[in-house]
Amino acid sequence: MARVDVRPGRRVRDRRTVPLLAISLAVGLTAAAVPGWATAATIPARLATPATEPAGEPGEEPPTADPTDTGVPTEAPSTASPPPETTPPVATTEPAPTTTAPQEPAPTTTLPTASTPPPPPSAPPVRPSVPAPGSSSLPPVGVRVTTEDVTLTSAYWNAPSTVTTLRVTVTNTGAAHARIRLAYTLPAGLTDAGTKGCADAGGGDHRCGEWTSAPGARFSTLLRVRVSGDAWRQMPLSGSVRVTATAPGAAPASDNEGFAVLFPPGPPVPGIKLEAGEVAFDISGGASALDVRLGNTGRVDAAGRIEVVLPAGVTVPAPPADCTAVSPARTRCDLGTVPAGRTAHLRLPVSATPEAQRQAPLAGAALGRLDPRTGRARQVQMSFRITAAAALATPVASPPAPTGSQGVLAANAPALGDGGQTSSVRRTAIILITVSALLVVLALALATTSLRRRMGAPVIERSPAPAPTD
Repeated sequence: MARVDVRPGRRVRDRRTVPLLAISLAVGLTAAAVPGWATAATIPARLATPATEPAGEPGEEPPTADPTDTGVPTEAPSTASPPPETTPPVATTEPAPTTTAPQEPAPTTTLPTASTPPPPPSAPPVRPSVPAPGSSSLPPVGVRVTTEDVTLTSAYWNAPSTVTTLRVTVTNTGAAHARIRLAYTLPAGLTDAGTKGCADAGGGDHRCGEWTSAPGARFSTLLRVRVSGDAWRQMPLSGSVRVTATAPGAAPASDNEGFAVLFPPGPPVPGIKLEAGEVAFDISGGASALDVRLGNTGRVDAAGRIEVVLPAGVTVPAPPADCTAVSPARTRCDLGTVPAGRTAHLRLPVSATPEAQRQAPLAGAALGRLDPRTGRARQVQMSFRITAAAALATPVASPPAPTGSQGVLAANAPALGDGGQTSSVRRTAIILITVSALLVVLALALATTSLRRRMGAPVIERSPAPAPTD
């Protein structure tokens, strides 16, 4: 019988197949991970590269202000401790997130030997204003301003004029040291009462010196204003405050916010009482409501009437019954007879344009009148506050993207200015991932084929050669 000679080469090849498959699989997995590393290391490194052209030559002094502009003070107003952060109005939609600035000392006041001229005070910037993304590779500049109101007490009615303060809080929301300059506009009947570091620019506008502020710094300043004794005749009265932040080589940022001048009910007259609530617009910008109460504290019945005066951009879209729109800004409502010792309640729907909401807080005025059958008519008026959540939704400057040494790609990294480089990196990553996947599939196919061959091959044993016969 013929012997079957099975060479050991096939078994040797089978034993070598498994290590080769393991090596191929490891290479494929490694290649699949390489594109992520390459992309994460390439893009942030390019993002973190500073501009090749500096803003100015080393050692060169920045440009100085126009020598003819003598209205800009060379000293910044004094600073004070800022008030605690307040909770924004309830909104139907989640507003833009706000960050709590770290506790830092008040910024140092410096003499602005060289500064960027402030924006024209006659045209306040639209809130919010943020530097355009990708405009500079340097840390972004950001600033936010909040104001309180000029609130007068009942002592106002006994003085020819009243001096009070307006608190303004400024926050450096950027990631760079910035020079912050402040300007404000006072309405008719209000004048500056000698705020140190600020100067009159005409037309109710005022300009102040600048502060040098660190990233995240938050501080307040108090503006002294004088309210004339007859300013109540021109209510409602509102003003505005504007801030501008600049840094070398970075795009400037600005913000503005209004403030209301709130008068108490008056001039005081016996037998009548007036109350007006606050109008608040949520983040949706939909219509709100104003509640006004007119009380007859006298001894005889009287016919009641309420007039509401609203600022520009705020209107009563659908006056209720017994109410008439005297003008776009004035609505008159007849309440009928108000018995002695009773209070009449009026609720008006109020709407505002997006521009008016961005300029909030604003002020409106309510006038109440009681006309009895006998005796003299009694009339008082007061201011009420108009707020909007849209005025608080100011986006802060984005923090710088992480560098390549961190080994990850920031999710909010800004897009590269060169779109060709971005698409090239993506194409390379896709190609590497595809090749890695093919290698893994090929390795699995080879492993499967090898196992099938080994399981289906016949078992052939070597028989010892027969002993030679004599």
